[in-house]
Formats: sequence, C-alpha cells, structure tokens
Amino acid sequence: MERQWKRHLPAGCAGLGVLALAACVGVCAGLERGTSGDRLGAAAVLLLCAALALGLLRLEGCRWETMLVMVLPVGAAMLVRALCMDYASLDYKNFLSQWYQYFKANGGFSAIAGSVGDYNMPYLYFMAAISYSSAPDLYLIKLFSILGDVGLAWGCLRLTRSLVRERQGSRAPLIAFGAALLLPTAVLNGAYWGQCDVIYGALCIHAAALALEERGTASTALMGLAFSFKLQSIFVLPLWGVLWLAGRVKFRQLWAFPLAYLASIVPAIALGKPLGEILGIYFKQLGEYPRLTLNAPSAYQFIPYGARLNEKLASALGILAAGVLVLALLALGFWLRGRLDRETAMTMAVILCVGVPFLLPHMHERYFFLADVFTLCWACAGVRRTPAAVLACGSSLASYCVYLRLKYNCVLRLGALTFVMPLEALAMLAAAVFAAAALAGQLRTIKRREELR
Repeated sequence: MERQWKRHLPAGCAGLGVLALAACVGVCAGLERGTSGDRLGAAAVLLLCAALALGLLRLEGCRWETMLVMVLPVGAAMLVRALCMDYASLDYKNFLSQWYQYFKANGGFSAIAGSVGDYNMPYLYFMAAISYSSAPDLYLIKLFSILGDVGLAWGCLRLTRSLVRERQGSRAPLIAFGAALLLPTAVLNGAYWGQCDVIYGALCIHAAALALEERGTASTALMGLAFSFKLQSIFVLPLWGVLWLAGRVKFRQLWAFPLAYLASIVPAIALGKPLGEILGIYFKQLGEYPRLTLNAPSAYQFIPYGARLNEKLASALGILAAGVLVLALLALGFWLRGRLDRETAMTMAVILCVGVPFLLPHMHERYFFLADVFTLCWACAGVRRTPAAVLACGSSLASYCVYLRLKYNCVLRLGALTFVMPLEALAMLAAAVFAAAALAGQLRTIKRREELR
C-alpha cells in the first residue's frame, strides 16, 4: 500500500498543481482593473513565474518525479498570489501609485533626475520602466515582487542545501523552497501589500548561501546590490565582518560591496540625479519616522502605551544595545578564526536578523522580513530549530495584521499600564533567546572539540 501511494504521489501532486494554476488563470480573468488583455497578461506572468520556479528546481538537479511533486506548492503559491492582486494598500495609494504617476507624467527614465520617493535607485528604475506601460500599475508592482518571491525560494533552497550538504538525499532544501513560496509574510508583503522587501531579502539569502559556499566576492557583491535596494539589508551585513575576522572571507573580496552599490547608482548619475541626493536617501529615511516603534515587535513594545519618557535617550540606548550585539558577534568571529563552521555562521546570521531590529528604534513591522526567511532556512536545515522560525514568523505575521487591519491583535492592561503589542514582542524576544542559546551550545561544542585534540 505504501509503495503504491508513493508511486501515485507525483502524478497526484502534479494534477492538483495544474488545477491550481488553471484556477489562477480564472482568478486573473476576473480581476477588477485594466482591460481583459491586461488581466490575461497578469495571468501569463504568474504562469511564467511558476515555470521559472520549476525551471530553477530542474537547474538545481531535481529529478522529474520530484519536479512533479513540486508543481503542487508552486501552483498553490501562484493561486494565492492571484487572489491578492486587486487589494490596494494605503502604502500603494499614498506612495507607490503617486511615484508611478510622477514618472508617467515626466517622461519615465528622464524623471529619475527629479526628487521622487524615498526608495533607492534600483526600485526607481523599475518604477520608471513600468511607467511606459498602459497596464495597471498595481499589478505591475505586485508582479515584480512575485518574481522576487521565486528568487527568494531559490535562495532558500541554496542556503539550506549549503547547511545540509553532508546529509546525502536530504529533502530539507526542497522543503525550504516550498515553504518560502508559501510563507505568509512573503505572500502578504508583495502580492497583497505591494511592498518589495522580498527583493533585498532574496539578494541577502543568495549572498549568505554564496558566503557559506566560500564564494566571497560574489557574496559581497550581492550584498552591495541588496543594500542598493533597501537599507534594512544592514541587519545581516555584519555577518560579512564576522566571516572576514574568522578568515572565511578575504579583505579584498569585501570591496565588491561598494563597487556593486556604485554600479547600481551610475545610471541615475548619468540621467542627471545629483550624487548627494542619491547618497542622502538613507539618511533621509532615518529621520522620517520619529516614533520609537511603528507596529514592530521590538523591545519598545515593553514600554507602556502613551508613557512619557525621554525618547532621544531611549532611542540612543537601543542603538547602543544593537551596536553591542554586533560587536559581540564580531569578537566571536575573531575568536573563532579558522574554526567558524557553516552552522555557527548561520546561527549568527539569525541572531543578527532577529536581534538587531528588535533592539533598534523606529522599526516598521516589515523590517523583520530577514528574520522570517533566515529562521525559515535555519529550521529547515534542523528540525529542532523549528520553534525559532515559528516564533519569529508568527510574531512578524501578527505585526503585519496590525497594520493591514488597522487594529491591535491583543492589548494587555496591567492596572493603569497598557501594552498594545506585548505578545508579538515576547515571541520575537523568545526567538532571539532561542538563537542565542543555540549559539552558546555550538560554542561549547567547538571548545570541547579543541580540548579533545
């Protein structure tokens, strides 16, 4: 019976996946915006994304039987995204659609020289490019992020494979691929919300995979591209400092980071964008939101709502704490010189992705996107680490719901004190503690190994 079940599994999964893709086309045909051609065009792009996902699996050496099984999660992922296409978030209405209209009205790429938006150049190139199309900008913006979702899933497969490469025949990389496509925050971030965190997230994941494969130049170059998309890539960037201090990345390879960033802004400079304005984008972002937390499950959620305090001091203490965390990991990297293995490096990456935004002020709920995807890969590579992924991804998802519903999930009142997101912050703190405990265990193992020599 079991052998029969296994024999029919690939065909069954492929059949269900094809049905999901057919339903995806049907959903797109019934979308509200644009012409029938625009709607069918959206369906075609989703089908191409599905084909790309399966093609990448084949490129990574998946057998045809495995490919048939993977048609199901790929098809389900595209169907879920099709169902999200018509939703227009406040961010789209207040920002993205206005940027699109600016480029539309001012000549597309020639408008790059002007002042528009607070995103860096690569995303503005995309906005300029789609301004030449007559298709609904909402769909184009979301389809770009959905393409990034496929790249993210591929990166999760590669990163997980680098962690389990000694385990022949492990299915962990495939699980990571499917789980990344269906990760709730990944679906909500791009296909529903219209945000693009998946782009820099995918680049960071691929960069980490390359780093663990000891391909330092390509790895740091991808981090430079990630930084050119979003400032939030700096949460995991100290990992490359750790790898350099540990001797796993050479200093000359680190120069690929600024070179990749500079390459990303050269077109904007050629189009007349002032260099100072380009370099000042991230400084502008830093002063844009004065609140200590913007629905982020961070340490500042433990401050009672409406409490009077010295916000400048609280902000400075958070930055100091994040800096101490980074310095502590850099010191560990130096101490582990020549002994830092892939597992320990990955654990440090998880601590950075969870711990740094947890401690920093002025964080948004979306700034834990790297925490979601890095803990996902970490858990897929070792099932005992699943609690960290559940805590981080659950906390992040609950925080998304606060913004998307414009309503807190669980308000806690203790006498006269009110805490609006205490459970989300506790869950993220628990994920950080779990990762720190795992790192402590790995360091003890390394020390015991040395004592036995």
